[in-house]
Amino acid sequence: MVMEFDFTSIKDVRYGKDPAVDAWLLHFMTANHLASFIDPIKNASPEQLRFMVALDDDQVFAPCSDWLFNRLVTPGLASDLLQEYISVWKILIKLVRTHVADRYQRKLILNLCRHKFKQAIDASTLIPCRLLKGMVTIFLSQSGLDDPYLNRKNILTSRGKAYTNSDFFKRSMESCPYPALHCDCLEDMRFELDMIELERIFRLSTLPDIWCSDIFSGDLTRYSTCFSKDKIDFSSARDIFSQNRSGLKILFIPDESGGLMADFLMVKSLLRQGHSVIMALKEGFSFDSPTFWDSENDPVLAEALKGAYFMTDDRVSKNDLLATLRKNPLVIISDGTRERLNLIRCSVTFARAWKESDLILAKGWENRRRLIKNTHLFTRDVMCFQRDLDGKFKLDFKAKSPSAHQFSESDITAKADEIITEMQQARAERKAVMFYSAVVGSIPGQVDVAIELLMTFVADLRDRLEDTYIINPAEHFEEGMDADDLMFMWEKVQRSGLISIWRFQTYADIERSFELMGKKVPPVWVGKDATYSTGCTKEMHIAQDVQLGHRELQIIGPNADKFLRRREYGVGRFSDVVIEP
Repeated sequence: MVMEFDFTSIKDVRYGKDPAVDAWLLHFMTANHLASFIDPIKNASPEQLRFMVALDDDQVFAPCSDWLFNRLVTPGLASDLLQEYISVWKILIKLVRTHVADRYQRKLILNLCRHKFKQAIDASTLIPCRLLKGMVTIFLSQSGLDDPYLNRKNILTSRGKAYTNSDFFKRSMESCPYPALHCDCLEDMRFELDMIELERIFRLSTLPDIWCSDIFSGDLTRYSTCFSKDKIDFSSARDIFSQNRSGLKILFIPDESGGLMADFLMVKSLLRQGHSVIMALKEGFSFDSPTFWDSENDPVLAEALKGAYFMTDDRVSKNDLLATLRKNPLVIISDGTRERLNLIRCSVTFARAWKESDLILAKGWENRRRLIKNTHLFTRDVMCFQRDLDGKFKLDFKAKSPSAHQFSESDITAKADEIITEMQQARAERKAVMFYSAVVGSIPGQVDVAIELLMTFVADLRDRLEDTYIINPAEHFEEGMDADDLMFMWEKVQRSGLISIWRFQTYADIERSFELMGKKVPPVWVGKDATYSTGCTKEMHIAQDVQLGHRELQIIGPNADKFLRRREYGVGRFSDVVIEP
């Protein structure tokens, strides 16, 4: 059966219109190993993906350009798509022949990969980069190599250092602007000089063939003509930095290892201007792309990264991430992948870093294809810079989606402080302060029912309890806040030391709530209590921690040792991750 897709861009594709089309789309996602319901550990949930991509509930997202997605869903194998497959096959052959000396092993790997390649050609639904990643995984596992490009990347980094130390680079960076800047005030002149510095680093860091040329000699005069001819529109960058002179959080996604040395100069410039930078490197071997672990084997890179904080946790919490960013202006993370930027396969830490950033700065044509040539809008402003095959510098800007919500740390803290002020007022009036923890999103499809139960029961408590100020979390929800934002806010409230009684929902509470609503308890709610909720489980741990410093805190509800059911709430969602067997 041939599927017919009617769309002009990938953002027009929706689930729920045709079951046959939906089935094909799910086949496409599973064939590319991108379906979260098949592998929720490696693939981002829809909620986590929405940290980065502005998606409606029924929208389809694929980690490729619109052009490539169009080719993959079009019946038959188009010639230009075939060339994409052939290109990755040639890369794989070169990799194997260069790094596998044993003839038997080499033939085994190539023949196994040839089966995968033929399967991909016949189906023509596999994203070429996903095919390459799969074949590289076969190569790595069969050859026993962790990173066959380790020495090559060390050479590229050394060349990058030689480049940034060259007379050409220094003259290009340090020469005074002409004509001279008009000065209204020192602050404006300082900003203009900062923008000139950034623009020059962007252009210099992308000059073609600087690091990879096999005949690299250190004679870089041939690049001066290319550099001097650059004519770019830097207004989008100027606007962003002009509107945020007090400091941006920037997630920087670099390109190749050699370019890192110039990139570090850009990062230093950004740090000097008062911005903070999160640099996302690859988790493992991905050809010339720098990895999180490269500095352990490259003294040049280690020296350049001295003072940076390396975050090894690939599932860092919002609290820990923000605490780290407050202490460290430059943080290095892994994106969790060994392939071209793939937002579906990226780590939780990368997704949260994206969400907490103000600007995504990405370098290179590969990142440009995934971010600019994919017509989806993102939750943060995206800026890509690179050079095309003709050596012409390109700077692209994609503004964040108008529908994207962003609650800064100060916004959420202010909301928490409002609640804390109310608690302080209640304590001043000699009232007991009770916090009520209850199931909200742990039962799929029951969020509205859970909130109704919570509102009903707390209202009844307020009628029955005298001089008690009861905090009902359901009364403090704000449109656009996800579970990460709420957990961050509530932890500040919970650790204030102002809670007298921390009550956790029991099954008796749930029965009482349904009774007050004039309803029987549905089967899905029978036997449920706070121990069924990951959020409540985390809050029980917080309550026990708080109690160590505030012995007067009373914890009421199911026994603490019963809160062992859930390992983590779904990232960014109001329901739990499935219980592990």
